[in-house]
Amino acid sequence: MSEPSDAAAGATEPSLEEQIAAYQREFQDLDPQVEKVVSALQRLNRRMNVAYGRQTATLGMSNAEWEVLKALVVSGAPYRLGPGELAKRLGLTPAAMTHRIDRMASDGLVTRERDENNRVRVIVELTHEGREKWLEAMRMASVFEEELLQDLSGDERHILGDALTRLLRRVEDAQPDADGRLSDLD
Repeated sequence: MSEPSDAAAGATEPSLEEQIAAYQREFQDLDPQVEKVVSALQRLNRRMNVAYGRQTATLGMSNAEWEVLKALVVSGAPYRLGPGELAKRLGLTPAAMTHRIDRMASDGLVTRERDENNRVRVIVELTHEGREKWLEAMRMASVFEEELLQDLSGDERHILGDALTRLLRRVEDAQPDADGRLSDLD
C-alpha cells in the first residue's frame, strides 16, 4: 500500500462548491441547492461541536459531561433524574451513562443517591458546583453564538430559526427514534 502524497497529507477539506461539483460529476441527479444546505449544516454542526468542546475543556469537563448537566438543568428544579432517564435523553447505553455519572460524581458535578421512596431507584442530582460549571459554559457559549450570528439581522435570525425548526421537525417525524444513538450507529 502506498503512502499518501505530501499534497494529500496537507490537504484541507474542499470548499462547499468543490464538494458539490464533485458530487454532481459522480451523481448527475443531485440538486446542488439541497446539497449546499445539507453540507453546510453538517460542517457547521461539526465545527460548532469542536468550538464547544474547546470551551468545556477550559472548564475541566467534556462535551459529554456538559450534555448531562444540560439534561439535569432542562429537567427543572431540583435538577434530578434517574440514570435510565438520563441515558434515554442522551441516547446512551445504561453502562455508558453509569461511567459518565461516576466521573462526574467524583468531580463533584453531580451526586448519586438512592431514592428515599424507592430504595432500588438511584437519583442523579446536580450539585452547586455542577450548576456553576453549567452557568459558566452557558456564558461562554452565549458569546460564541452571538459572534456566530452577528452578521444576521433580527429578522434573518427569526427566519433561520423557523426554517431550521421546520427541518428538525421533518427529521423527527420521519425518524422518531433518531433523538439518541441507534444501535447500528454506535
